[in-house]
Amino acid sequence: MAPRDERQPLLATVPISPSHRRYPNSRILTRILTTIFVSTLCYLFLALFFFPTWPPSTPLRLFSNTGVGRLPIETLENILFVTPSTEKAREWSQYYTSGPHLGGKNFSQALWTKERWEEMGIPEVEIETYDIYTNYPKGHRLGLLKKIEYSDHNAPRLDQNLEYELLFEASLEEPVLEEDPTTALEDRIPTFHGFSANGNTTAEYVFANYGTFQDFEDLLSHGINITGKVVLCKYGHIFRGLKVKRAQDLGATGVLIYSDPGDDGDITELNGYEAYPNGPARHPDSVQRGSVQFLSYGPGDPTTPGYASKPGVPRQDPSKLTPSIPSLPLSYMDALPLLRALNGHGLNPGDLGDSWKSGGLHHKGVDYSTGPAPGIVVNLVNEVENVITPQWNVIGRIPGHISDELIILGNHRDAWIAGGAGDPSSGSAALLEMVRSFGSMLAAGWKPTRTIMLASWDGEEYGLLGSTEWVEDHALKLGKNSLAYINVDVGARSHKFAVAANPLLENVLVEAVKKVMDPDSVINGSDSTSVFDVWDKKIKILGSGSDYTAFQDFVGIPSIDMGFSALSKDDPVYHYHSNYDSFHWMEKFGDPTFDYHVAMTKIWGLIALNLSESPVVQFNVTKYATDLGRYLEAVSNMLDADYHQPLTDTHKFRHAMEHLSHAIKRLSQRAAEFDKHASHISDALSSPNTPWYRKTLLLFKARRINTKYKLFDRAFLYHKGLDERSWFKHVVFAPGKWTGYSGDSLPGLVETVRIGDWHGALRWVKIVGRAVHRAHGVLN
Repeated sequence: MAPRDERQPLLATVPISPSHRRYPNSRILTRILTTIFVSTLCYLFLALFFFPTWPPSTPLRLFSNTGVGRLPIETLENILFVTPSTEKAREWSQYYTSGPHLGGKNFSQALWTKERWEEMGIPEVEIETYDIYTNYPKGHRLGLLKKIEYSDHNAPRLDQNLEYELLFEASLEEPVLEEDPTTALEDRIPTFHGFSANGNTTAEYVFANYGTFQDFEDLLSHGINITGKVVLCKYGHIFRGLKVKRAQDLGATGVLIYSDPGDDGDITELNGYEAYPNGPARHPDSVQRGSVQFLSYGPGDPTTPGYASKPGVPRQDPSKLTPSIPSLPLSYMDALPLLRALNGHGLNPGDLGDSWKSGGLHHKGVDYSTGPAPGIVVNLVNEVENVITPQWNVIGRIPGHISDELIILGNHRDAWIAGGAGDPSSGSAALLEMVRSFGSMLAAGWKPTRTIMLASWDGEEYGLLGSTEWVEDHALKLGKNSLAYINVDVGARSHKFAVAANPLLENVLVEAVKKVMDPDSVINGSDSTSVFDVWDKKIKILGSGSDYTAFQDFVGIPSIDMGFSALSKDDPVYHYHSNYDSFHWMEKFGDPTFDYHVAMTKIWGLIALNLSESPVVQFNVTKYATDLGRYLEAVSNMLDADYHQPLTDTHKFRHAMEHLSHAIKRLSQRAAEFDKHASHISDALSSPNTPWYRKTLLLFKARRINTKYKLFDRAFLYHKGLDERSWFKHVVFAPGKWTGYSGDSLPGLVETVRIGDWHGALRWVKIVGRAVHRAHGVLN
């Protein structure tokens, strides 16, 4: 054996075969499990934060032209254009106007509406009930009296208690018309004011023109005392409840409000037109009923301001929001003897300015003197029953793929009279036809991208009762999920389109009216003339007076209020809140063919489809910011023109206004960038050249954009609300404090500037500035 070398290994190298893994597929399995885990996390993240109701395949189906529940937008619009019919609109109008439907007294109509929606295919329909404080008429009286003067106070009297001679007893009733069956219903509703106070007052009276704040200032500045008097005034210019409030604040004991033909344009008997039912002029005995709640101080149940009227909730004193003095509505026939009795007493219109010269009863022997007339008084009696009673909202829901982006469409169902063909039944008929169109879409396999909600409100006429209580009840959910509220009150009482809208929604609105043909133009042979072409293009600021109020002013949900409701001086007189707003009037003068009911249905439905189906919501924050700048400029102009205060009083305020102006300009710049980015994303999503995987990523971006659009208007809410009317939370939009119907922009700021409260004005500049900063943050 050869000797061993020390470097020789003790053990010889033994060759072995390659090792085999115990689990040969473990790496593949690990990768698969990891992929599943990461995918699950991504899905959960997307489901929770981007698409709460999104199954894994949904993103590509949401806005594509294929997939279950998705129909091309062109198909949906075609269904909307061919489904509504004038015959059906007429049928629905005839039903809704066939009997009384006062707030809290129309359950049969609520149930009928629910059943029709269900028949038409709406998958979820319910009636939501609230117990709401309201009142109903029991009795009334109005007498014109003359104080008896006894020449010999020692002579015996036939009646020791007789102090007044009756000169005139008002009928306070609208006559039955043979041609108009609605006016003859046995259960027709008497003339009265909703939320008017019980009372019996005998007093001298004064004429106060339209009863505006300025009208009362004119009287006071000329030495006409209101305290202890009954006020007689005309309807118009402002909400009727504010006429009563101002009179009450000045010590009046009652208010009488009548409709003057001087406000009827050219269509008057004086100009040779016959009165309804024979012609288009005002019937002399027509009476405008209506609410006298202090609407611009807070709508809804006056005993539950800010919270829903549910059973058992604490109730507040309603006197802060409703009158404590009686009031009555009058026809001009009943007002004539009262007006004539004032002739030559007090001031004449020439002493008070041009705004006092619009009366239309001069040919009836009225000179519109203010009074009072010595020894002439009125006895005003109003008897009402104050109750807490159920009121019923019909709520429908069409679930969409995205549950936290809601589009809400609403119209109120109640009316002051048996008819209400214009207000609200023209809107109710349009709503039913839109629902029927949605039913056809659902039957064709459609599921909306975003959830659509439908509402038939009760109690709107008293003070937006049903909608306000519902919004207060669901405020948190609505504030989180709602994109927009689209309201139609009077759908068709004329052939002229009118609209008030949040600037965010103007693009959507304009796009819709461009697609619907104007019925009159079609009849005249022009089938390419749209509603947009004949519309005056005026978009008003949202005020109050209909059911959008709680959505826009309490929760900050962008809203539209629209209808064929604008009246020109040559239109047939619309008998607002009168028995003569009837189906017969609509067939003869309002919309005889019901074509404008159908046009309203189409515009409404197109807006709903646009909001529901667009990948990127077609909001316009640039227009909003631009308008905000205009609103601020108007305040500055008001300050310079009307409030010449010493520089020391306004220096800090003007300096703060400059800072606010710069902040709004920065917001405008950011808004323009944001809208441009949103438009780019929208174009890419709609392009057939964009690959599917990129569209998936773009949908996530669209989701974020839509969320910012949704929350933008909420940035302008101020939780403490406006001064003296804290229910109104929006710092940009609110009804005018002393107008009610028309809107004020930057209301807190405007109101403090008007009264020269510079400390308060400075505070509101800061409040608005913080809101602008929040809105800028939303877009970032």
